[in-house]
Amino acid sequence: MEKRRHQAAEHFDIGLSNAEVARRLKTSRQSVGRWRAAWNKGGKPALKSKGGAGRKSRLNARQTQKIVTALEAGPLAAGHATDLWTLPRVADLVHQLSGERYHSGHCWHWLRKLGFSCQRPTRRAIERDEKKIAGWKRATWPALKKSPPRRPHPGLY
Repeated sequence: MEKRRHQAAEHFDIGLSNAEVARRLKTSRQSVGRWRAAWNKGGKPALKSKGGAGRKSRLNARQTQKIVTALEAGPLAAGHATDLWTLPRVADLVHQLSGERYHSGHCWHWLRKLGFSCQRPTRRAIERDEKKIAGWKRATWPALKKSPPRRPHPGLY
């Protein structure tokens, strides 16, 4: 967005109207009007980004890296009975390693910011035999699979 505002400032310098700037940058005229007002008051420095919105994290970079390392090691290494991270477990881990308490529902935002995503484990039967499945896919499935006949469409010559 900051790059777009600086492009708008270049258009302001050459005297283009707000409507023309909005059309060229594919944005609304209202936004261009706000940008022009800020540019008139303070020039290009007034169009700089103000930073991310919201409260700053209570965790410093070292604490965050420590938690990420523990998350990557897995829940079993952290002393849990199953190999599945849940938000309450993540919140407990953050509290153990940093002393900061985060609500488990808010840990999700923090995890997304760090690049983690929601992964639901696939449910598989205990009796599942991967070798038999691979053999069935290779030998049986192609014989059962029906494919449509290869004929040209009647409307095409």
